[in-house]
Amino acid sequence: MWIYWSINFLKMKKKVEKETSFFKLVSFSLSLVVLILIAVLIFVVFNNNDNNNNNLNMNQNNSNNDMNKGNVAVFQTSMGEFEVELFLDKSPITAGNFKELVEKGFYDNTKFHRVIDNFMIQGGDPYSKNDSLKNKWGTGSSGEVIKDEFIKGLSNLRGTIAMANSGPNSGSSQFFINLVDNTYLDWDKQPSTSKHPVFGKVISGMDVVDKIGKVSTNPRTGNIPYENVVVNKIYIK
Repeated sequence: MWIYWSINFLKMKKKVEKETSFFKLVSFSLSLVVLILIAVLIFVVFNNNDNNNNNLNMNQNNSNNDMNKGNVAVFQTSMGEFEVELFLDKSPITAGNFKELVEKGFYDNTKFHRVIDNFMIQGGDPYSKNDSLKNKWGTGSSGEVIKDEFIKGLSNLRGTIAMANSGPNSGSSQFFINLVDNTYLDWDKQPSTSKHPVFGKVISGMDVVDKIGKVSTNPRTGNIPYENVVVNKIYIK
Protein backbone atom coordinates (compact mmCIF):
# COMPACT_ATOMS: atom_id res chain seq x y z
CA MET A 1 0.00 0.00 0.00
CA TRP A 2 2.76 2.35 0.88
CA ILE A 3 4.46 1.57 -2.41
CA TYR A 4 1.20 2.28 -4.30
CA TRP A 5 0.81 5.70 -2.66
CA SER A 6 4.44 6.47 -3.24
CA ILE A 7 4.12 5.68 -6.92
CA ASN A 8 0.94 7.76 -7.23
CA PHE A 9 2.58 10.64 -5.37
CA LEU A 10 5.53 10.62 -7.75
CA LYS A 11 3.21 10.50 -10.75
CA MET A 12 1.19 13.43 -9.41
CA LYS A 13 4.38 15.37 -8.64
CA LYS A 14 5.62 14.90 -12.18
CA LYS A 15 2.23 15.89 -13.55
CA VAL A 16 2.16 19.01 -11.41
CA GLU A 17 5.73 19.85 -12.43
CA LYS A 18 4.78 19.41 -16.09
CA GLU A 19 1.68 21.53 -15.69
CA THR A 20 3.66 24.15 -13.78
CA SER A 21 6.31 24.23 -16.48
CA PHE A 22 3.60 24.48 -19.10
CA PHE A 23 1.91 27.38 -17.30
CA LYS A 24 5.27 29.05 -16.81
CA LEU A 25 5.95 28.68 -20.52
CA VAL A 26 2.52 30.05 -21.39
CA SER A 27 2.95 32.92 -18.94
CA PHE A 28 6.38 33.73 -20.32
CA SER A 29 5.08 33.59 -23.88
CA LEU A 30 2.15 35.87 -23.07
CA SER A 31 4.48 38.28 -21.31
CA LEU A 32 6.78 38.28 -24.32
CA VAL A 33 3.85 38.91 -26.68
CA VAL A 34 2.63 41.76 -24.48
CA LEU A 35 6.11 43.33 -24.43
CA ILE A 36 6.37 43.02 -28.21
CA LEU A 37 2.93 44.61 -28.64
CA ILE A 38 3.91 47.46 -26.31
CA ALA A 39 7.15 47.99 -28.24
CA VAL A 40 5.27 48.01 -31.55
CA LEU A 41 2.72 50.46 -30.16
CA ILE A 42 5.46 52.78 -28.89
CA PHE A 43 7.19 52.62 -32.28
CA VAL A 44 3.97 53.40 -34.13
CA VAL A 45 3.14 56.32 -31.85
CA PHE A 46 6.61 57.87 -32.10
CA ASN A 47 6.77 57.24 -35.85
CA ASN A 48 3.41 58.97 -36.32
CA ASN A 49 4.62 61.91 -34.22
CA ASP A 50 7.77 62.17 -36.33
CA ASN A 51 5.72 62.03 -39.52
CA ASN A 52 3.31 64.65 -38.18
CA ASN A 53 6.23 66.89 -37.21
CA ASN A 54 7.82 66.40 -40.62
CA ASN A 55 4.52 67.16 -42.35
CA LEU A 56 4.07 70.22 -40.17
CA ASN A 57 7.56 71.44 -41.00
CA MET A 58 6.97 70.78 -44.69
CA ASN A 59 3.67 72.63 -44.56
CA GLN A 60 5.32 75.55 -42.78
CA ASN A 61 8.14 75.62 -45.32
CA ASN A 62 5.66 75.43 -48.18
CA SER A 63 3.63 78.19 -46.57
CA ASN A 64 6.72 80.36 -46.22
CA ASN A 65 7.68 79.65 -49.81
CA ASP A 66 4.18 80.52 -50.97
CA MET A 67 4.34 83.78 -49.03
CA ASN A 68 7.65 84.69 -50.68
CA LYS A 69 6.70 83.42 -54.11
CA GLY A 70 5.72 86.05 -56.68
CA ASN A 71 7.04 89.15 -54.91
CA VAL A 72 10.50 89.39 -56.48
CA ALA A 73 11.08 91.17 -59.80
CA VAL A 74 14.21 90.09 -61.64
CA PHE A 75 15.70 92.80 -63.88
CA GLN A 76 17.80 91.47 -66.74
CA THR A 77 19.66 94.47 -68.15
CA SER A 78 22.43 95.07 -70.68
CA MET A 79 24.73 95.79 -67.72
CA GLY A 80 23.80 92.86 -65.52
CA GLU A 81 21.03 91.44 -63.38
CA PHE A 82 19.50 92.59 -60.11
CA GLU A 83 16.45 91.65 -58.05
CA VAL A 84 13.82 93.81 -56.41
CA GLU A 85 11.49 92.68 -53.63
CA LEU A 86 8.03 94.14 -54.19
CA PHE A 87 6.09 95.25 -51.09
CA LEU A 88 2.84 93.70 -52.27
CA ASP A 89 1.53 93.42 -48.73
CA LYS A 90 2.36 96.99 -47.71
CA SER A 91 1.63 98.80 -50.97
CA PRO A 92 -0.71 96.57 -53.00
CA ILE A 93 -1.80 99.34 -55.39
CA THR A 94 1.65 100.56 -56.43
CA ALA A 95 3.54 97.26 -56.22
CA GLY A 96 0.54 95.46 -57.71
CA ASN A 97 0.47 97.84 -60.67
CA PHE A 98 4.19 97.28 -61.30
CA LYS A 99 3.83 93.50 -61.06
CA GLU A 100 0.89 93.49 -63.46
CA LEU A 101 2.87 95.49 -66.04
CA VAL A 102 5.85 93.14 -65.62
CA GLU A 103 3.67 90.10 -66.24
CA LYS A 104 2.37 91.72 -69.42
CA GLY A 105 5.94 92.21 -70.67
CA PHE A 106 5.42 95.98 -70.65
CA TYR A 107 8.96 96.77 -69.49
CA ASP A 108 10.81 94.40 -71.81
CA ASN A 109 13.25 96.27 -74.08
CA THR A 110 12.68 99.62 -72.35
CA LYS A 111 15.70 101.64 -71.25
CA PHE A 112 16.91 103.54 -68.24
CA HIS A 113 16.22 106.90 -69.83
CA ARG A 114 17.32 109.14 -66.95
CA VAL A 115 20.44 108.49 -64.88
CA ILE A 116 21.86 110.87 -62.29
CA ASP A 117 24.87 109.75 -60.29
CA ASN A 118 24.44 110.00 -56.51
CA PHE A 119 20.70 110.37 -56.99
CA MET A 120 18.75 107.72 -58.91
CA ILE A 121 18.22 105.74 -62.13
CA GLN A 122 14.84 106.00 -63.85
CA GLY A 123 13.04 103.73 -66.31
CA GLY A 124 9.64 102.44 -67.33
CA ASP A 125 8.88 104.70 -70.30
CA PRO A 126 7.49 102.73 -73.29
CA TYR A 127 8.78 105.42 -75.66
CA SER A 128 12.33 104.40 -74.70
CA LYS A 129 11.91 101.19 -76.71
CA ASN A 130 12.28 103.31 -79.83
CA ASP A 131 15.49 105.30 -80.34
CA SER A 132 13.79 107.50 -82.93
CA LEU A 133 11.48 108.80 -80.19
CA LYS A 134 14.31 109.89 -77.93
CA ASN A 135 12.86 113.40 -77.75
CA LYS A 136 9.83 111.88 -76.00
CA TRP A 137 11.71 109.72 -73.54
CA GLY A 138 10.49 110.47 -70.05
CA THR A 139 6.97 111.43 -71.11
CA GLY A 140 5.47 108.00 -71.77
CA SER A 141 3.24 105.85 -69.56
CA SER A 142 1.15 102.71 -69.58
CA GLY A 143 -1.92 104.79 -70.40
CA GLU A 144 -3.41 104.37 -66.94
CA VAL A 145 -2.70 106.27 -63.75
CA ILE A 146 -2.88 104.98 -60.20
CA LYS A 147 -3.72 106.61 -56.92
CA ASP A 148 -0.81 107.73 -54.74
CA GLU A 149 -0.26 105.12 -52.06
CA PHE A 150 1.69 106.68 -49.22
CA ILE A 151 2.61 104.20 -46.51
CA LYS A 152 4.10 105.32 -43.22
CA GLY A 153 7.52 103.78 -42.67
CA LEU A 154 8.38 103.34 -46.36
CA SER A 155 11.07 105.87 -47.19
CA ASN A 156 13.16 106.71 -50.27
CA LEU A 157 16.33 105.14 -48.92
CA ARG A 158 19.24 103.80 -50.94
CA GLY A 159 18.20 100.73 -52.92
CA THR A 160 14.46 101.34 -52.74
CA ILE A 161 12.28 101.54 -55.83
CA ALA A 162 9.66 104.30 -56.00
CA MET A 163 7.00 105.63 -58.32
CA ALA A 164 7.97 108.45 -60.67
CA ASN A 165 5.21 111.01 -61.16
CA SER A 166 4.55 114.57 -62.24
CA GLY A 167 2.10 115.47 -59.49
CA PRO A 168 -0.56 114.01 -57.23
CA ASN A 169 -2.10 110.73 -58.42
CA SER A 170 -0.19 110.74 -61.72
CA GLY A 171 1.88 107.58 -61.29
CA SER A 172 1.73 105.03 -64.08
CA SER A 173 4.61 102.89 -65.33
CA GLN A 174 7.72 104.97 -64.70
CA PHE A 175 9.83 104.18 -61.66
CA PHE A 176 13.22 105.02 -60.20
CA ILE A 177 15.72 103.31 -57.93
CA ASN A 178 17.42 105.43 -55.29
CA LEU A 179 21.22 105.37 -55.39
CA VAL A 180 21.44 107.23 -52.07
CA ASP A 181 19.07 108.19 -49.27
CA ASN A 182 16.61 110.65 -50.84
CA THR A 183 14.25 110.97 -47.90
CA TYR A 184 13.20 114.49 -48.94
CA LEU A 185 11.16 112.74 -51.67
CA ASP A 186 8.97 111.07 -49.02
CA TRP A 187 5.32 112.05 -48.72
CA ASP A 188 5.72 112.98 -45.06
CA LYS A 189 8.92 115.02 -45.43
CA GLN A 190 9.54 118.64 -46.27
CA PRO A 191 10.29 120.69 -48.33
CA SER A 192 9.84 118.57 -51.49
CA THR A 193 6.55 119.16 -53.31
CA SER A 194 6.99 116.02 -55.43
CA LYS A 195 6.06 112.93 -53.44
CA HIS A 196 7.09 109.46 -54.56
CA PRO A 197 5.61 106.28 -53.05
CA VAL A 198 8.12 103.53 -52.25
CA PHE A 199 6.95 100.03 -53.24
CA GLY A 200 10.02 97.78 -53.04
CA LYS A 201 13.75 97.45 -52.54
CA VAL A 202 16.78 95.90 -54.24
CA ILE A 203 17.69 92.63 -52.51
CA SER A 204 20.53 91.51 -54.77
CA GLY A 205 22.69 93.04 -57.49
CA MET A 206 22.94 96.54 -56.01
CA ASP A 207 26.40 96.68 -57.54
CA VAL A 208 24.75 96.49 -60.96
CA VAL A 209 22.41 99.35 -60.03
CA ASP A 210 25.41 101.40 -58.88
CA LYS A 211 27.22 100.61 -62.14
CA ILE A 212 24.25 101.88 -64.14
CA GLY A 213 24.30 105.01 -62.01
CA LYS A 214 27.87 105.70 -63.13
CA VAL A 215 27.26 105.74 -66.90
CA SER A 216 27.95 108.92 -68.84
CA THR A 217 24.84 110.95 -69.66
CA ASN A 218 23.87 113.97 -71.66
CA PRO A 219 22.49 116.71 -69.37
CA ARG A 220 21.09 118.52 -72.41
CA THR A 221 18.68 115.64 -73.04
CA GLY A 222 17.52 115.15 -69.48
CA ASN A 223 20.44 112.92 -68.46
CA ILE A 224 19.81 110.24 -71.05
CA PRO A 225 22.82 107.87 -71.14
CA TYR A 226 25.05 108.26 -74.19
CA GLU A 227 25.05 104.48 -74.49
CA ASN A 228 21.72 102.72 -74.04
CA VAL A 229 21.15 100.84 -70.81
CA VAL A 230 18.51 98.33 -71.88
CA VAL A 231 16.06 96.48 -69.66
CA ASN A 232 16.03 93.30 -71.76
CA LYS A 233 13.43 91.67 -69.55
CA ILE A 234 11.81 91.78 -66.14
CA TYR A 235 10.10 88.73 -64.74
CA ILE A 236 8.47 87.78 -61.46
CA LYS A 237 9.68 84.86 -59.37
